[in-house]
Amino acid sequence: MPVLECDVDDARQRLEAAGASFSEGNSEYERWHADLGDAHAVAYDDKLVVQGASPTDITAVVEPDRGGRVHGYFDGACRGNPGPASVGWVLVSDDGIVAEGGERIGRATNNQAEYEALTTVLEAAVEFGFDEIELRGDSQLVVRQVKGAWDTNDPELREKRVRVRELLREFDDWSLTHVPREVNDRADELANEALDDD
Repeated sequence: MPVLECDVDDARQRLEAAGASFSEGNSEYERWHADLGDAHAVAYDDKLVVQGASPTDITAVVEPDRGGRVHGYFDGACRGNPGPASVGWVLVSDDGIVAEGGERIGRATNNQAEYEALTTVLEAAVEFGFDEIELRGDSQLVVRQVKGAWDTNDPELREKRVRVRELLREFDDWSLTHVPREVNDRADELANEALDDD
């Protein structure tokens, strides 16, 4: 749940221009509520608290073109292989969590879900306008294929790899590192929560 310290009047103007819907706050401390896409924001005097399945629907509007470096964590999950699948991802800057999310993606293999998770975190980072990204995931296959150490023989994974490489060109600098699952625990948790939600 991202918390954005910002000028909430400016945030409201940006959200209005993006087509958000608004309602009054529910207490004396809440100034207003906003809904845009799959995100919901509550405005206080000097901050927005953003919730929902896709917080970047709001956070990217309120804080566009942040620039700088961000860390991206990603994980895909599936029950069966193939089976019902989901993705989880987190963007973290020096100021803390910028955005995070988890969602179902339909039926997929575990490797397809991992690629979708990587694509999703990259798309979010591009929306925010970051210049550099340091990516971390616990799929050795995806990391090695994207970096070119392993061949991508599966045609569908090859297409996903091409999309990832296109997104990476949006950044001035990037890195992609394989990490143990425990280092990637938040992305893993978000992917599994999305899969567990009925």
